[in-house]
Amino acid sequence: MSASFLSGIDWSRPWLANVRTVGQELAQAGDWQQELNRRATAMGLHNHRGLPLRFVPQAELPTDTAYEAHISQTGHVPTRDNLHDFFNALVWLTFPQIKIQLNLLQAQEIERSSVANVIAPRGKLRDAATIFDENAVLLVSANQGLMSALREHEWEEVFVTRRAEFEQDCRVYLFGHALMEKLVQPYKAITGHTWIVAQACPPDDLSLSGQCAWVDQTVAQQLVHGLTTADFSPLQMLGVPGWWPDQDKDFYCDTSVFRAKRKH
Repeated sequence: MSASFLSGIDWSRPWLANVRTVGQELAQAGDWQQELNRRATAMGLHNHRGLPLRFVPQAELPTDTAYEAHISQTGHVPTRDNLHDFFNALVWLTFPQIKIQLNLLQAQEIERSSVANVIAPRGKLRDAATIFDENAVLLVSANQGLMSALREHEWEEVFVTRRAEFEQDCRVYLFGHALMEKLVQPYKAITGHTWIVAQACPPDDLSLSGQCAWVDQTVAQQLVHGLTTADFSPLQMLGVPGWWPDQDKDFYCDTSVFRAKRKH
């Protein structure tokens, strides 16, 4: 009997494409966490220290240890029986190199702040890494003009006037597990933090899993250089072409959702 909280997931949703196959298989397993660890072992998943990655009960996280530091020190990912942690696990299976790099960045910042035995503020890098982990959307496109319009919040240009360009020149991969959780009950205002990968899309002859592996390696290499919150650009999830019905001009003229860029 699969966990009851998984029954609310509509796997036909287009934003779940890159986690659909493994997600459905885990959801149908008698014990999804046991199956998760079997797959992690078979894939040889590990953390940045080379320690085998295992998904363990939340109770194993010591009260005086940060979640990210525990993963770094032990390779153990505290996991609860809920949608949030279920999607987090799917992302580990789908984009492991990005997850490893994010954990390394987090762990390094935690270690720096603890050297003097003081509790320091999270800092911009940790904030950015958390936003990426929870809410990132990976958008691959070499169309610089379109990406510039996206950054300037020119929604009508991106999604109406140049819609065909977007569909041809862009690929969108959902990464943030909190974003996936929100989209179980979709509403128009759900917005992701877009990480734009300014490169040509993966080759057309690559399978979806092959595309994800390509994106995983590419973005992980980018994250070696760090990140800040300024690196993100907003993207309304139901505005992605083909991700919601009735995406006509009026749909994108809703300024309560598709907001103009703030003038500084």
